[in-house]
Amino acid sequence: MYRIENRRIRVILSALVMFSLACSGANLLAADKDDDEYYELMKKFVDTFEQIERNYVKKVDRKELLEAAIRGMVSKLDQYSNYISQEDLSRFTQEVEQEFGGIGIQVQIDPATRRLLVMTPLPGTPAYKAGVRAGDLIMDVEGKSTEGITLMQAVRLLKGKPGEPVTIGVKHDDSEAIEKIEIVRALIKVATVLGDTYNPDNSWNFMADPENKIGFIRLTHFSRRSNKELRAAIEQLRSQGMKGLILDLRTNPGGLLSQAVAIADMFITSGKIVSTEGKNSPVRVMSAKKSGTYKDFPLVVLVNRYSASASEIVSACLQDHKRAVIVGERSWGKGSVQNVIQLEGGNSALKLTTASYHRPSGKNIHRFPGAKESDEWGVTPDDGYRVRFSRDEMREYLDYRRKRDVLKDEKPPETDYKDRQFAKAHEYLLEKLAKGDDKAAEKKEDKPKAAKPEKKKDTAADKKADKDAAAVAPVILIPRSLAG
Repeated sequence: MYRIENRRIRVILSALVMFSLACSGANLLAADKDDDEYYELMKKFVDTFEQIERNYVKKVDRKELLEAAIRGMVSKLDQYSNYISQEDLSRFTQEVEQEFGGIGIQVQIDPATRRLLVMTPLPGTPAYKAGVRAGDLIMDVEGKSTEGITLMQAVRLLKGKPGEPVTIGVKHDDSEAIEKIEIVRALIKVATVLGDTYNPDNSWNFMADPENKIGFIRLTHFSRRSNKELRAAIEQLRSQGMKGLILDLRTNPGGLLSQAVAIADMFITSGKIVSTEGKNSPVRVMSAKKSGTYKDFPLVVLVNRYSASASEIVSACLQDHKRAVIVGERSWGKGSVQNVIQLEGGNSALKLTTASYHRPSGKNIHRFPGAKESDEWGVTPDDGYRVRFSRDEMREYLDYRRKRDVLKDEKPPETDYKDRQFAKAHEYLLEKLAKGDDKAAEKKEDKPKAAKPEKKKDTAADKKADKDAAAVAPVILIPRSLAG
């Protein structure tokens, strides 16, 4: 029985190989040599699979073995391609869609108690309405202790179908008692467009400088609703008399290409936004449309070493079209496009690099393995507007930002911290507005130039900042976890 079953595996896999060969070429006779090689390679895979299953000292799970083989293949491609298993597909979809069934809190593991610590509830969510606050410890979920829990376990416990209740035991930071709170899960939609601080009604305040009417909008990543969220925020600022805008793309890892195109299109009236080209797809050029363009205020885009992919598409486009000044640090350098290809009828997926993208000027944006600082990659801030953070400064900034993002009843505490990158962007807009004629100013020496490889004028502090930047892993892009 065992040998018959394994023979069946070989017959089935061989049949699949032959079927794929029949479908892959229009002229089999002209491709006999390639087909023979392909068949031999697949035969080697089938033989290996069978030998492991038959002779390995322990029983193996066929599905796990096959998924490990797929992951091994994908790992030979590039760092952005990967296999998404059935277990991970739901989480991946939530990251793209930015909506899920849950209670609406951001958590991390408290090192002192090894339990779930609420960093902040999200505005208007069931958790916030039920009285869960920043600093609360979640002692148990449905009677199960959270001591020693992992973030992934917390996600599974707290997320669920909208309309389903979940009971948590909460210890507030001003009490030793544990309060049992029943919360009905809802569809949580995580905003990707944020301001600097909360208004009294828990909405975001996008006006960073009310006196000079300078707006400030943070875009955390590019999800399906980002362009609509951004347009709503800009319209709100325009109704308040906004004269200049700072668009903050720092630590934004990217997202959907379509959203990057839509957002870049908001600020330019015509011309190329980005082009893509792949082995199995023709050159595709995405261009701007005149309707719906915001062109009546000066714009600054903030980027840093963790601004990647879609962030670079937007900042490179606005820089090449001289629509915005780019302030901050050289960006990450990711110039490739990944497609999500469904497998097993949608139960798993393959995220595969299928194309590269190019900025309007045609300059390279991808940082290839072994690339040097002197090579051309990423988006470099405009001349005179490069403000680099050391590793310590980056941690300071993230800590400052984290504290200001906490939703509390009182105002955020006063601090002496100064965000040098924001300050440089603010300074540019003040100078621009002081001239009175923004359009005329854009035609003179203030017009931002296209990004160029920088000349070697780095100070010792600059070199240390670059070394620090290379030492920090990109996982810092997501400093907190959404657990429902």
